[in-house]
Amino acid sequence: MKTERELFNYLKQIIPDLRKSEDQFSSWDCSSQLLKARIELKCRRKHYEELIIEQLKYDNLIRYKTPLYINSTPKGVYLWRLKEQSIEWSERPLPKTTDFKTNENVNKRVGYLSIKNAFIIDLFS
Repeated sequence: MKTERELFNYLKQIIPDLRKSEDQFSSWDCSSQLLKARIELKCRRKHYEELIIEQLKYDNLIRYKTPLYINSTPKGVYLWRLKEQSIEWSERPLPKTTDFKTNENVNKRVGYLSIKNAFIIDLFS
């Protein structure tokens, strides 16, 4: 899946009550009443053994009963239950936005989630 829309539509087949956040600037992308979950979605163009999460996103999600982080890569779709993860935070200069081509970097506090600790939703060959 190359876009969050594709990922959302794919997950909708698995989580029938999945709903997009109405606010495009929300700290989460979608939710499920059945799972009592708030979910952040990310699509990565490359596969990494550890995937990045911004601490700001984490801090906003962790307030909910079931905060989930779902990433797709060219190799599969991975899910983390954030309350079960131990994350070490560090500051790194990263692009200000992902979707817009810019050379501007800003310092962001980030952590890494290992694929080994993820629930595998799907694997692509």
